[in-house]
Amino acid sequence: MMKILNENDFIVSKTDLKGRITYCNKIFMDMAEYTEKELLGQPHNIIRHPDMPKAVFKYLWDNIKNKKEVFAYVINKTKNFNDYWVFTNVTASLDVNGSLIGYYSVRRKANPKAINIIEPLYKKMLEVEKTKGIDASFKVLTDILKKKGVAYDEFILSIQK
Repeated sequence: MMKILNENDFIVSKTDLKGRITYCNKIFMDMAEYTEKELLGQPHNIIRHPDMPKAVFKYLWDNIKNKKEVFAYVINKTKNFNDYWVFTNVTASLDVNGSLIGYYSVRRKANPKAINIIEPLYKKMLEVEKTKGIDASFKVLTDILKKKGVAYDEFILSIQK
């Protein structure tokens, strides 16, 4: 079953440097169908959906480890094997000295029109990923962006509007 995030809801989570959940709000728990006890300390990929290209997460991790903000569309799976799409913003959490101490993610309802664009793109990326690997999968995305003449962030933000 496909779950839909409410228009004004925000899913919030924090992780440590290894991606283990250190905080999650009630909306996250409700959407993911887990209790707080089941989520805290678990790797954030507990909700990773098999239809998500690994190349998207590689891009995300490469950027947030370098303290760069990332926006992305993500399909997640729930404890009970339901699905839900989100538009996510992931940033580095820094201490007072500017040192990386974890990651902060805020997710909101993905624009349904954006999902119609992203879903076939991710499907194509996954097909390539299975036979040629993560780098080849990411090249599918970068080739499309090059044809459109836009950067990744510009593309992702433009289809959310």
